[in-house]
Formats: sequence, structure tokens, C-alpha cells
Amino acid sequence: MNQDNTMFLIFCSALVLFMTPGLAFFYGGLVRASSVVSMMMMSFGSLGLVAVLWIAYGYSMSFATSSDKGFFGIDGVLGFSTEKLFMNDALSQAKQGDGFAFAFGGFQGTFAIITVALISGAIADRAKFGSWMLFAGLWATVVYFPVASWVFNFKLDDKGQVASGGWLVHQVGLLDFAGGTVVEVASGASALAVALVVGKRFGFTKGMHAPHNVPLVLIGVAILWFGWFGFNAGSELAADGVASLAFINTLAAPVGAMLTWSLYEKFKHGKATSIGAGSGVIAGAVAITPSCAFLSPVWALLLGAIVGVVCAIAIEMKYVLGFDDSLDVVGVHLVAGLVGTLYIGVFGNNVGLAFGFGFAQLGKQALGCLVVGVFAYAASWLISTAIQKTIGFRVTSTDEIAGVDLVQHGEVGYAGTDPRWTWRG
Repeated sequence: MNQDNTMFLIFCSALVLFMTPGLAFFYGGLVRASSVVSMMMMSFGSLGLVAVLWIAYGYSMSFATSSDKGFFGIDGVLGFSTEKLFMNDALSQAKQGDGFAFAFGGFQGTFAIITVALISGAIADRAKFGSWMLFAGLWATVVYFPVASWVFNFKLDDKGQVASGGWLVHQVGLLDFAGGTVVEVASGASALAVALVVGKRFGFTKGMHAPHNVPLVLIGVAILWFGWFGFNAGSELAADGVASLAFINTLAAPVGAMLTWSLYEKFKHGKATSIGAGSGVIAGAVAITPSCAFLSPVWALLLGAIVGVVCAIAIEMKYVLGFDDSLDVVGVHLVAGLVGTLYIGVFGNNVGLAFGFGFAQLGKQALGCLVVGVFAYAASWLISTAIQKTIGFRVTSTDEIAGVDLVQHGEVGYAGTDPRWTWRG
């Protein structure tokens, strides 16, 4: 049976890894044509760098236990196991014919990759690639790896109850099945911090740039949603009934959000757009991530319907509040992540307020969101401020206006926009 679960995790890992190129398409289509290469490279750069860090020491930091020999040794808070460096513990198990540890480590590594890449959308059109890569490596080390330990690094007893490990799950009692806090709240809060430090785009106003390639955006949405089934169902680590529930809820919430976002646009602006429908899918998928194993499908549909409207309103608030989150990482990932995580305390099976279980679980969910959100925001502000004041985080205003692709990467996304291109008729 362990071989079956190993194969299941390998398949789900491939799905989740595919999400990062999907994010590159999604973000790339949303920016200007002169920034598409830069935007997509930030996702691909995150994939390469974070994968290296994960194998070298990220897995060790995220899944160290008090029984491991290593540095720090604070179980569930900031462990660092020398035994797990370069995944050596998984290697020893694989040599004995058990590949589950490698499959699990690879699966969790894909989470780290996509989470870092998500933040890049907040600083589209104006960031230096080298500065972004430095931020990505530091953020993964200082924020993601420790927070992953707080939420994902726990052990169950024979009755399926949390017995030890990840302090937000074990001591606080947070319920977060697939990463509403460690992935969505952490990336969204960090995106807000980085956007504030880097500053607004030149000429920042509502509607300043339309997405340059709508089909590219929708391709990205499709790939992200496809991979999300592996993201959520795979978090059960076994192909069983809970994974099946997570799977169907990953269908239910995004379709609910897609419809209500489209309806909101129709009533508010007169037309339902494809960008709005795609954004609704992403918002619904974000919201169901922490709760996909704790809700009946009807409540997953309701969750999607709620966040479709809430997130559509939230992304308009950046113009009221005056911060430039270019691709709405805050309005979608932070807001939907918060709603989806708190929603468990209201409609979660056997814990929800709506079913007579009181406010206790809702309080635990709120505390988990607060701890992760504040920690991620503060650490991200410090990291991005240090980069901005030393090597600089954003390009010059001249390069920003012209488009960052040629300056940062020496190439453009479309030959016709390259000033070096001439017609040879």
C-alpha cells in the first residue's frame, strides 16, 4: 500500500510543480507586453532557486524533529536537522526500497516553490531580477521554511489525532489542510509588505494597464486549477476518501467563485470579463485550500460564492487605500486565504460554529492567521527594505516606462516590439 501512496504523491507533486509555469503564464499575460519576460522569469527563477534551497536545507528546516541531531533543535518552531540535509534520511529509506519519504519531500518542495513565486505579482513591471532572486532566497529561508514547520510538521497518533510537532497545529489547534496560512496568508501578507517598500508604478492609477494577452492569462488559470487538484488532494498523502473530498471541493469552490465574480462584474460594470472569471477561479481555489478536507461540498460551493464577491471588491480597495499590488496578490491570496481559513471555524465538519460547536475553533483559526500574517509581513518588510537600501529593488523610472525586459534580460516577448528587430521584406 505504501507503494501506491508513493505513486499517488509522485503524481500530485508533478501536478503542483506544473503550477509554477502556470503562474508564469497567468502573471505574464496580465502585465504589459514589454514586461512579460521579466514577469515569467520571476516565476521560473523562483522554481530553480527554491528547489535548490529545499533539497539543500529547506526540507531539513521544515521537517526537523526533536529526535534529530542538528542545529537549534527547537521542535516545531525552528528545527534544523543535519540528518535531513540534502534529504539524506529519505535517501537511506529509498535504498531499503521505500520511496515514500522522497515523494513526500518532493511534494512539499513544490509547495515552497509556488509560494515564493506568488509574491512576485505584487511588484510586476518594476523589479530588478537579481534583487528579486535575493529576496526569494532569503524569504524562503526566513519565512517559508519555519512557517511550514509550524503548520505541516506534525505527527498523528493511532487515533488520527495530532500528537506532536507543528506548534500552530498541535499547541494552538489550527486546522489547515493544504496551506491556507503557510501558502496563501504568508504570501499575501508578504506581497503587501514588498509592494509598500518597492513603491507604486510610475503613473499608478486605476486601469493604467490592461492585460496584454488575455489568452495567456486563461491558459495560466487552466494550468493552475489543474495543478490545484494535486495540491489539495495530495495533502492527504494517500488516495482515500479524504483525498476524494478534497478533490471534489477543489472543483466546487472555484466554480462558485467564478460565477459570482462574473455576476458582480455584470452588475457593477455592465460586462462579465474573462479576466474576472479566471480571477474568480483562482480566488475560489485559494479559499478552499485550507478547508478542502473539512467541508461538505455544499459549503464549499457557498465558500466559493462568498470569496468571488469579496475578492472582487478587495482588489478595488487598493486604489482607495493607495498601495500598488500590481497583480492583486493581496486582494486574492491574502483575502481569500483568510476567508477560507476562518470559514472552517464556522462551517467545518464537527467543529463549526454553525453546527453548534461554539467559537473555539474560529478563535484558533483567527490566531493562526494572525501569527502567520504578522510574522510574514514583518520579515518581508525587513528583507525588502534591506535590499532596497543596499542594491536597490526596483529599476529606474526610465527603464520602467520603456519596459524592463530588454534591460533585465536582453530579450523581449514579441519580436515586433524589439527595437533591434527590422523588417527584411
